Amino acid sequence: MREHYIERLSHAAAALYLFLLTVANARGLSFYSERSIGGYLCMAADRLDTAREQLLHADLIAYRHPLYQVLSLDAPPLGAQRGTGICSIKEIFKQLGGAA
Repeated sequence: MREHYIERLSHAAAALYLFLLTVANARGLSFYSERSIGGYLCMAADRLDTAREQLLHADLIAYRHPLYQVLSLDAPPLGAQRGTGICSIKEIFKQLGGAA
C-alpha cells in the first residue's frame, strides 16, 4: 500500500495478483494454467492477457508460459544478491536472453 501499487492496477490485474499470491509456493511460483486461472477468476483470455501485462509492467511478476513468479516488493530480486547462487526466475529468463 505504501508504494501505491494497487492504485496503478486495473481490477483484473489486482484480482490476478491476489490469485497468484494465494496459490504461489514458497518461492512465489505458480504452475496454474491460463485456462484454470481464467476459470477461477471468471476472466476471458484477452482480459487475463491484459492483466498479466499490467503486472509485468509494474514489475510485480515474472512470466514465461506456463510459469508465473510473484516478485518481492521489499527486497531486490534474489539474483541481485551477489554470491548467493540463487536467482529469481526473472533473472534466469534474462540470462537466457528471453523476456520475463
